[in-house]
Amino acid sequence: MSATRSALSKFRWLPALAATAVLMLQAVPAEAANAGVGNDVSWPQCGKALPKGPAFGIVGVNNGLANTTNPCLATQLTWAASSTGTAGQPKVQLYVNTANPGLAGSWWPTSNTYAGTKVFNPYGDCKANDVGPACSYMYGWAKAYDDAYIRGISNPSGYTWWLDVETGNSWSGDKAANRADLEGMVAFFGSTNAKTGIYSTGTQWSQIAGTVPSTSPLYTLPSWLAGARTLTAASRNCSSAPLTGGGTVSLTQYVSGGFDYDYSCV
Repeated sequence: MSATRSALSKFRWLPALAATAVLMLQAVPAEAANAGVGNDVSWPQCGKALPKGPAFGIVGVNNGLANTTNPCLATQLTWAASSTGTAGQPKVQLYVNTANPGLAGSWWPTSNTYAGTKVFNPYGDCKANDVGPACSYMYGWAKAYDDAYIRGISNPSGYTWWLDVETGNSWSGDKAANRADLEGMVAFFGSTNAKTGIYSTGTQWSQIAGTVPSTSPLYTLPSWLAGARTLTAASRNCSSAPLTGGGTVSLTQYVSGGFDYDYSCV
């Protein structure tokens, strides 16, 4: 999700101190000065300069796949905690990669039990070789559990967790199963009293999850809309349709200067 920052040019003819100052200025595009604008970062920014002075920070927990850990998670959480703060958005938020790989994944559930917990499954019993909604729900629940408890998050209930839903990850051709997968994630995070939302574009969301029924726990979740290339376009996207019929647009994303910027709609 996060943009890869382009390399800065070297200023060999400047004294070392002046060169450092110029580089720091280049790392702070003008957008950073706009009230209400934050940034999101993750593994592509490992070892690179992070945006300066965001109003809030959103940190990716994974390393590009739902079953991995961002190797720079601790450093980036510290960066986000230093953000200036803004009304309507927590200073530190998280996003997680999502997927529904079925039997092609490195792990797939065979029951409604995970990490010693018997999980209530609204889709019935998950059984071996089942790739329908029941086991998809369990897969999502399990990945959310891992994100909360084995990735290095010290207080999972204290964050908003955004579900990053993109076609670049593995998904079932069954949209109902994909919705069940995401519902499992929402159910787990809800069990910790954490808040959740959905990050995607309208096109990708439609391809993966389709139309969300009003009975789904996804229906009222807030949306974080991607796809804009300027601050102006991002602000206009606050008036776009949310990803689900009962939700609202809370954030919009745009890319500038190699960074992902996030505009608060609330």
